[in-house]
Amino acid sequence: MYALFEDSGKFMTGRVMSEAEASAQIELDSGKRMKVKSAHLLMKFDKPQPAEFLREGQAVASSVEIDMAWEFAPDEEFGFVALAQDYFSKDATPAQQLGMLLSLFEAPHYFRRAGKGRFRKATAEVIQQALLAIEKKKQVQAEIAAWATQLTQGVCPEAVAHQLYKILFKPDKNAPEYRAVVEASRSSGTPPLALLQQAGAIRSAYDFHWQRFLFDNFPKGTQFPALQAPAIRADLPLASVQAYSIDDSQTTEIDDALSVQGLGTPSITLGIHIAAPGLAIQPNDSIDQVGRSRLSTVYMPGHKITMLPDSIVQQYTLQEGRACPALSLYVQFDADTLAIQQSTTRLEQVPIAANLRHDQLDAVVTEAWLTQLNPAPVANQPPMPQAEMAFLFRLAKHLKAQREVVRGKPETFNRPDYNFRLVDTPEQGPQGHEQVLITVRQRGAPLDLIVAEAMILANSTWGQWMASLGVPAIYRSQASLAPGIKVRMGTKALPHAGIGVPSYAWSTSPLRRYTDLVNQWQLIACAKQGATAALVAPFKPKDAELFGIISAFDTAYTAYNAHQSSMERFWTMQHVQQQGLSELDATVFKSFPGEPPMARANALPLVFSVQGAPPLERGSQIRVRIAAMDLIALDIQTQYLHTLDQAQAVNEAEEEEEVAAGPLAIAVDMSEPEPGETPP
Repeated sequence: MYALFEDSGKFMTGRVMSEAEASAQIELDSGKRMKVKSAHLLMKFDKPQPAEFLREGQAVASSVEIDMAWEFAPDEEFGFVALAQDYFSKDATPAQQLGMLLSLFEAPHYFRRAGKGRFRKATAEVIQQALLAIEKKKQVQAEIAAWATQLTQGVCPEAVAHQLYKILFKPDKNAPEYRAVVEASRSSGTPPLALLQQAGAIRSAYDFHWQRFLFDNFPKGTQFPALQAPAIRADLPLASVQAYSIDDSQTTEIDDALSVQGLGTPSITLGIHIAAPGLAIQPNDSIDQVGRSRLSTVYMPGHKITMLPDSIVQQYTLQEGRACPALSLYVQFDADTLAIQQSTTRLEQVPIAANLRHDQLDAVVTEAWLTQLNPAPVANQPPMPQAEMAFLFRLAKHLKAQREVVRGKPETFNRPDYNFRLVDTPEQGPQGHEQVLITVRQRGAPLDLIVAEAMILANSTWGQWMASLGVPAIYRSQASLAPGIKVRMGTKALPHAGIGVPSYAWSTSPLRRYTDLVNQWQLIACAKQGATAALVAPFKPKDAELFGIISAFDTAYTAYNAHQSSMERFWTMQHVQQQGLSELDATVFKSFPGEPPMARANALPLVFSVQGAPPLERGSQIRVRIAAMDLIALDIQTQYLHTLDQAQAVNEAEEEEEVAAGPLAIAVDMSEPEPGETPP
């Protein structure tokens, strides 16, 4: 005797070897024996053989008209044998009974399973809905097949193009557009990204990187809502200084300016003046909500996405020729030793004499010019008096030397900074084909050093001041300079070993960084209330909102800097193509046995691995041939040509930064180094 039974949703047949009250031993055609519960036994038969019986049942099932079977079925629960007898005849054969069972089992939209070969028929309304769903599914599948065919033929369907970046980076794997790309990729043997490129979905490499960044970070676009800058209503005294800002010509958010008083006297006072939007913008108002959603200005060659609308920025920026509300730190120094005598913070209006520009003055304001006793007039003479600039440079070198003592070793910058300028950039931003000019600005140039040291002094001084008053702030700290010890953000005034200061609270760029605006609110409370500032400051100790801001800022700032790094690499590779460069001189900065060495171009901000190189020491000077470049992956492939002159020293502290600037990993689902501690 043979039996038909159900196991894990499948119908199986075999010979009954033995049978008890609750179970039976069944031997399958394969020889395997199974213990089957009696409740799972559906039919017993003597002939034909099990395999033949299944074939006959499947043949019968294909002839069953499911609509007619539904008409024959009773409204109450029924068994498949009874329905077979009603449908075929009261003498329905075992094969016909099996055929009915298979038909019912394969039509769940007509018949709901009730267990052990029993069913209940669905209502006419449910069947109609199910049939509509089945028809829709067929249409979707046909659409997927049509889209996949178009993709393999090099044409991108509009629906796929519309969902391009979602398909690549945040796919809904049930979406028909995604499934069409997967199907086309599988049938053509082409990776999804390459397939979409061939189909014209990606207009250009630049557009790919730009749209991907917007998709990840600005899914609703970069436009600002209509906002009106509130006036600063505080009655602020007018400072008796003339202040000067120092920025790049492209900078519109002028956050900081400097002044000097008391030259020629025993005490000289440095004024560090920071734009004070925190006097007008209030936590949780409409402008704050925009700033908190963006958290920082995004920089990239030829373009930027500001944290705040330009109309807001221009209301509070330190514009030359007017007295601007500012949060000022005055630090008094001994004229001879440059020892700090005292410091004070004020809210005031500061006359801005001029907005100086790096790119216009770096060639003029050199160390030689600053150290001359009576320098001759030069072209592009800076409006800030040479004596004041000379003092600021002397002070900056002194402050840097003091930090290096605390730091335990000098700050060394072996690499230059690079400036990118795109020629004839449209107002809406680069399109990816603009000519790019890359120029060098050596790190530690006098104007750079003056601004950097003044901002470090302000951020450190204000950080310690807030801590002494018990007012929480957002700090950056680093426990040591040991490898792997990262800079962290928190609310405690901890030392920053990398800079060499006892605490460091970003406070000098409130128009460009949200952390600085938050700290400015806290500083304003300190300036107004002094010892009782903790009672009125917007953020209290252990404020959960403050920790939320830190977490969100860290995430956004990392993403923004990664995009800036990627775009600088993109434009550098464009420069290589535009200049027709086929060979580069480079310095090896990482070399391990069995791995291609990593090298840095000597005259461009470009890092790459070198194929075919013999064993090389770090610092080796080599020449490489550019074998290939991929502007989508931001990958450049180079081949070793030969070694040049003597090896150069490589700054180990910069090695991690170099590696982070390597090719972009394009992950289809189918670091940036620690940001600089001074304002951009």
